[in-house]
Order: sequence, then C-alpha cells, then structure tokens
Amino acid sequence: FTSPQTNSWNKTADCCSWEGVSCDKLTGHVIAIDLSGGCLQGSLHANSTLFQLRQLQQLNFAYNDFNGSIPSPLFNHFLSLTYLNLSRSGFFGLIPHEISLLSSLVSLDLSYSSLTFDATGFDRLSRNLTKLRNLVLEGTDMSGVSVASFSNLSSSMETLSLGTCQLHGEFPSEVFSLPYLKHVELAWNENLTGYLPKTNLSPTLVLLDLYYCRFKGSIPSSFGNLTQITLLDFTQNDFQGEIPDVFENLDKLTILKFGSNNFSGQVPTTVFNLTQVTQIDLSHNRLEGTLPNHVTRLQFLQYLTLSNNLISGGVPVWLFSLPSLITIDLSYNKLTGPIGQFQKPNSVMVIDLSFNDIQGPIPSSLFDLKNLSSLLLSSNNFSGVIESSMLSKLENLYDLQLSNNGLVSLSSSNDGANYSFPQLTRVLFSSCSVRKFPSFFRTSKVEVLDLSNNDISGGISKLEAEGWEGLNMLNLSNNFLTSLEQIPGKYLQILDLHSNLLQGPILSTWFNLPPPNPPYLSLLLISENKLTGNIPFLICNWTSLVVLDLSKNNMSGTIPECLGNYSYGLQFINLQVNNFHGKIPDSFTNNMLKNLLLNDNQLEGSLPRSLANCTSLEVLNLGNNILTDTFPHWLASLPSLQVLILRSNRFHGSISNSIASSNFSALQIIDFSQNELSGPLPANFFRNLRAMKDAPKEKLPGSYLFKTDARVRYVYQYYQSPVNVTMKRLELEFLKNLAILTAMDFSNNLFTGQIPKELGDLFSLQVLNLSHNSFAGPIPLSFANIVALESLDLSSNKLSGRIPSKLTNLTFLAVLDLSKNELVGPIPNGNQFSTFDNVSYSDNLGLCGMPLSRQCSITGETTPAPPAPMVREDEDFAIPFIWEVVMMGYGCGTVLGLSFGYIVFTTGKPWWIVRIVERDLQTKFTKWVKNRTHSK
Repeated sequence: FTSPQTNSWNKTADCCSWEGVSCDKLTGHVIAIDLSGGCLQGSLHANSTLFQLRQLQQLNFAYNDFNGSIPSPLFNHFLSLTYLNLSRSGFFGLIPHEISLLSSLVSLDLSYSSLTFDATGFDRLSRNLTKLRNLVLEGTDMSGVSVASFSNLSSSMETLSLGTCQLHGEFPSEVFSLPYLKHVELAWNENLTGYLPKTNLSPTLVLLDLYYCRFKGSIPSSFGNLTQITLLDFTQNDFQGEIPDVFENLDKLTILKFGSNNFSGQVPTTVFNLTQVTQIDLSHNRLEGTLPNHVTRLQFLQYLTLSNNLISGGVPVWLFSLPSLITIDLSYNKLTGPIGQFQKPNSVMVIDLSFNDIQGPIPSSLFDLKNLSSLLLSSNNFSGVIESSMLSKLENLYDLQLSNNGLVSLSSSNDGANYSFPQLTRVLFSSCSVRKFPSFFRTSKVEVLDLSNNDISGGISKLEAEGWEGLNMLNLSNNFLTSLEQIPGKYLQILDLHSNLLQGPILSTWFNLPPPNPPYLSLLLISENKLTGNIPFLICNWTSLVVLDLSKNNMSGTIPECLGNYSYGLQFINLQVNNFHGKIPDSFTNNMLKNLLLNDNQLEGSLPRSLANCTSLEVLNLGNNILTDTFPHWLASLPSLQVLILRSNRFHGSISNSIASSNFSALQIIDFSQNELSGPLPANFFRNLRAMKDAPKEKLPGSYLFKTDARVRYVYQYYQSPVNVTMKRLELEFLKNLAILTAMDFSNNLFTGQIPKELGDLFSLQVLNLSHNSFAGPIPLSFANIVALESLDLSSNKLSGRIPSKLTNLTFLAVLDLSKNELVGPIPNGNQFSTFDNVSYSDNLGLCGMPLSRQCSITGETTPAPPAPMVREDEDFAIPFIWEVVMMGYGCGTVLGLSFGYIVFTTGKPWWIVRIVERDLQTKFTKWVKNRTHSK
C-alpha cells in the first residue's frame, strides 16, 4: 500500500525515525504504528512485511482507504497487540475468527467500515479477550451475532460502543452491571430489546445511549446512584411507568433525553434542579402534572422539550429568563393561561406553545426577546391584536404561527409601512379574527402567508398586491373576498383562494395585466367562488402548474385544447360543477396526470381516446354530462386507475366479456349509474378487480412527503380531490387521498340476466348498488363472502328465490334494499338483519316474517332459522362467523348471555355492545385479508 506519509520514509534511515512509527527504547523493536488519516490506499496482503513486526503492541490504520478484507495474519502474528484501530479504514467483508487470538488486546475499534461479525467469530472474541476494556464496533454488521454473547465480555470493560450494528434479540441486562463500565452506546439497533437491571447498575457509568432501540420495562430508582453520568438518551424505546424522582445527585448530567416512550405519572421535579444539564427532552410520553413555579438552577439549559404530554397548569415565566435557553417546546399539552409578564428576557430563539389551551393576551414582554426566531402559538385561546410595531421589535423573527386562535387579529392600520421585518419569512394566521389583508407585509421577505378561515372581506387592490417580492405561498381560502385585481408577487408558486366570494371573469382580468402570468405558479385553487367567463387560452403558458382547480363556479365556454399537454408536471385538473360545454379535448399526452375531474358540466361527444396516454391517472370523474359512447374498455390499460365515475351520461351497449385478466386491477370505485348499458354483467370483469379483493392500501406515507418539495407536500397534505359516492341512501363526498373506500354502482341501467356469483369474491367491497335494472334469478350465495359490505341495494329488479340466510354474516351492513323484486320465503333474522325495517323488503309479495306484517305459514317456516353456532365454517363460505352475543353466555352465565341476546335482537341498537362486536370483527377481517394476501 502507498500514501504520502509512507512515501516520505527514508529507507536508508532508522525506521524508528519514520513518521508514525514508535520503537522500544531498550530493544529497538517496532511497538507502535500510527498511520491514521494517512491516505493509505490499496490492499493489505498476507505476505506484507508488516506482519514480521511480531512485537507490535499498537496499530492504528483509522481513516484510510484500503480495499479488500482484513488478512488473518493481522491477528495470527500480532499476539502482543494491545491497541487496534481500523475505524473507517475501508476494509470490508467477514472479520476473521483469528481475531480471538489477540488475548492481550485492551482496545479494539472496527467502527464504520463495511465489516461483518458472524456468531462464531464474536462469541470467541467475547470469551477469549479477557483484558478488553474498550470495544468500539459502531456500524459493523452484527445481524448474525447472538446478543447472549455479550454476557461473556470481560469484567474490565469500560467502553461498549455498538450503535447501528443491526443487533436483535434481548440484550443481557447484566452487562449494565459490569463494575468498571463507563460508556454504553447501543443507539440505532431498532430490533434490540432488553431491560435495565433493577439493582447493581454500574456506578461508574458516564454515558448510556439507547436511542432508537426497543428496551422495555421501567427506570430503576438506582439511577439516583449514577453520580458520574453525563448523558442519558432513551429516546424512541418502549419504556413505561413513572420516571423516578431521583435526579438530585446527578450533578454531572448534561443531556437527559427520554422522549418517545410510554412514561406516565408526574414530571420528576428533581429534573429542574440539575445544575449542569443543557438538554432535557421528555416529549412524546404521557407525563402529567404542572411545571414548578420557581426554578433557579438550570443556568446552562439550552433545550427544553416537553411536547406531546398531558402537562397542565400555567406556563411559568422563569422559562423566559433562563440565561442559556435557546428552545422551549411545550406544544401538544394541556397548558392553560394566561402567561404573565417577565422582567429579564433571555436569549431564547424558539418558543413552541402550540396546541394547548392557553388563554388571554400574548404578553408584551414576549416581544422583547431580541433573539427570537420562531414564535409558534397556534391552536390556543390567545386574544388581542398583533400590532406591526410589536412584530418589528423581533428583528430575528422568521417564523410566526398563530393559527387557530379565534380571538387574535392583525393590526388593520396602515402604519405598517413604517416598520421593517427583515427576517420574517413565514406568517400563519389561519382561523383567527383577521378582517383586513395585511398589506404592510408586502415590503418584507415573507415567503409563506396563510390567512385562510378568517373574516377578510372586500377586495385586494392592485396596490396592495404589489411588492411581495419573496412570496411563494399565499392562502386566502375560506374568507369573504370579492375581488383580487392582481396576483401578488413575481415568484408565487401556490395561490389558494377557494371558498370565497370572488366573482366575474377574474382569470381574463389577470391575463390582461402586464406581466401576463407568474412563471412559477404551481398550484392555482379558486374553487367554490362565483367566477364567470371562460378559461383564457393564455393559461396554457403557465407551464409550471401542478394543480388547477376552478371547480364549483359559474364558468362557461369550452375547455382549451391544450389542457392535456401544456404542462408536463400537471397532476390535478378539477373543473367540476361549472357550465363548460362542447367536447372534451382529445389532446392528452401528459403521463403525469393523476386526477381529472370534469363532472357536472354540459360536456358532450365521446370519451377522448387520448386519455389512454395518461398512464399515471388515478381518478377520472366525468359524471353528470351528456357524453355518448360505449363502455370504455380501453381505459383498462391504465395501471393506476383507482376511481372511475361516468354516471349520468349516455353510455350504451354491453360490457365485453373478453377483458384481459390484468385490466382494471387497481379500481376501488366504479360508478356507471344512470346510463343505458345493457346485456348481462360479464363474470370476467369482476375477476379482474384485484383492489376490491384486498385490504385498501395507504398512499404516500409521511416519509415520502418529507423527501419532496413544498409544492408537492402542499398537494398531498392540503389539496384533496372530492369523490361523490351514493352510499347508505345518501350521496356522500369522500376525499380521494384517504384511500379507504371501495364501491361499485351499476344502478339505473338496462342490464339483464343473473347477477354473477364472482361479485362475492370482492371481499373488501363496501358499497354495491345494482338497483333499477332487469336482473333475474336468485341473489348469489357468494354475497355472504363480502364481509366488508356496508350498503347493498338490489331494489327494482326481477330477482327471485329466497334471501340467503348467510347474508346475516354481513355484520357491517347498515343499509339493505331488496324492495320491488320477486323474492319469496322467510326473511332471515339475526345481526344487522334485525335492524332493517319493512322498507328494505317492500313489494316482494312472497316474503314473510319480521319486520313485515305478513306472517309465515306453519310449514316449517313459522319461526326464523336458529342462530348460527358460535363458530361455524361451511365449505362454501370462506370466513368463519362468530356470534359474539351468544358467546357472552359462557362468561356471564347462560341467563345473562341470552338476556343480552334478547336486548340486541329486539331493541336493535344497544351501541355499546354493537361497537364492541363490530370492532372485534373488523380486526378479524383485517387479519384474514392479510393472511389471504400473503398466501397468494
């Protein structure tokens, strides 16, 4: 291997004079080599002359760039080695078992290389290296190591650093009792469990870091004996119980982090007597009680985080006077107020008191905190007016959040121009009492301004809209604005004006102003206003658009031809509930488009075939128009299509039975109601609907949102595409991004033939409406398999035969309509069927039994069928039915159990019982769906 350091060695000189080489003064033997950070490159070969240095005691190759594995002679030949450091050296692969031969080793550091310990190798090391005091293996792959091996470590152990080692299993608690142990670092081993010993914790402990593991149990009171401890980090574990109030003697403790556990009980008062502590984090637990009224010892405290607990009482004013405090986070508690004035403002930079119940005015002394950069007071009950003169005192303030304080308002005076806000970039005043647009911010650097859900009325003039040079997000939704003469700012990316009183052809007005458009606008939301006029063709120049929502207005005219292809990044188009007419443009080439909502207009013609190019399309709603076409089987090629709504149009003809098995596999909602489709429903169509057979999948987890820019986060966190579904006899509006609904509606068509039994394979279907057709034959027995079904409407058909008794197994069924058919026989009784009234069965002359007044004849059908046994599995029914009410009889006595049963099935809805039953059955259904999915 070579490096600048080794290249400087003079081979003619004594090697003991070389840089990084040390020799024994008596024998002249090389006993130490330190080439750390020496830019060493290449491989260390087994025949290297290095291995001839048999008297070597210390070897440091840390921070180099070797490649290849560690040769075993490194351990075979250096039996006198006491110190070995290969940290970040570039070696990789399996650590040779011969490492256990280094019986004199005192310190070993193999951290942050791509090395791996196997079970045998580490077990031998733990047994044979009896002099080992420092073991640093952070970042080493130890996933194959049995953690039980750590119980064999030397009793001389002082440092044990095992962070990010992929350890799993229960860590032996006796390790924490080693008599000389000082540093234990086990962070980032998310599958490592264990318990702290109740007694005999090593009194020499200086650092104990268990961050992001899964340790359990409680904190032992013996923690009070750790008088040398400086750091305790138990963040993100499964500890529970009360935190013992034993911190009075821990005078050296500087970092205390117990956040994200399950601690309960009172906040330990002795924590506030720690004289050296700089960080206290007890957030995300269930701690309660109040904060002390007087604290004087926390002179070095910089970060206090007690958020997401149950702490009550007032906010003590000493918090704002501690000399070193930088961050105060008491958000998401039950704090009340008011906050008193304080005399000696400190250097605090971040104050987060959001999501509490603090009342009263914001103390004026809060605006004397010169270093304050973030003031987060949202979701409280503060009151009063925030004057521009108050804010201007906070010269370092960049984040001001006061949303959801209904009695707080911003100054309406015009003297704001006399003040500057040099650092202010984010102002959130949603759901307050703001009555006037705060134009005094227009000369500031504000980037995000949220004034939604306020009482701002009238218009915003062109003068008020000028300036705003840094503004990129403006939310004025849910106000009473009537006009906006100009879009504020030159770099605006997000403009949300939905749910106002804006009127007239605003879009055309904007495009008549110089400059014609803001080039960076990504989200334009003006839904639920009173806009008129058409969509200007110049909107096609806004090539940065991601969301265009002009829905629920009075706009008219035709849709511009460029709609489907003018912006590559356009993902959401919502023009529903307007008066647009003409044909839908057949120019879609955008494969980024996810949502297209053009429903409730006057659009005509056929479905544009270019929609097949929109391969990312998830929601297509063209309902309530005048479209004339056949069933769009060609849409089946869209792999992500989840919602297809074409109701109330003029689609006609039959549905082909030749649909490929992969088609429509993602569909969760399909609505073709109120059309002119005819013929039988093809069985093959239902075999393809895989998303209706499996449990709904969550979309866009939080971790994804944090990896995207502000525009995308706004889309998925705040913008929601509504989907209307007729469910339980009501038309309900669902939000697409919840991804929780599966529904099918083919009602009010001309379908004939029998209902396909394959519908019974759609286990997660919640809403099924086949009413007002000409279906004949029996109700399929397989319907009993649709265990998630909540609403079933088969009314106004020609169905015959009996109602399958197994439909009583549908325990989530809330709405049933079988009226106006030709059904016969007794009505099944039990579970949800006991809650339906006679409207569900009317105009079926052959039906009898409760709730109809028509009694069944004495021919074996006088009484309803007996209840199912507790657990019954029939060969043709995939889910076992558990009759919870009868089961109560085994625990409470037969008489009591039958009494409960009588109450349920005669009074109908003792909801305290029904909810327990439904919750348990929902859990069983979810587990069953997961098992069924894994077995495929």
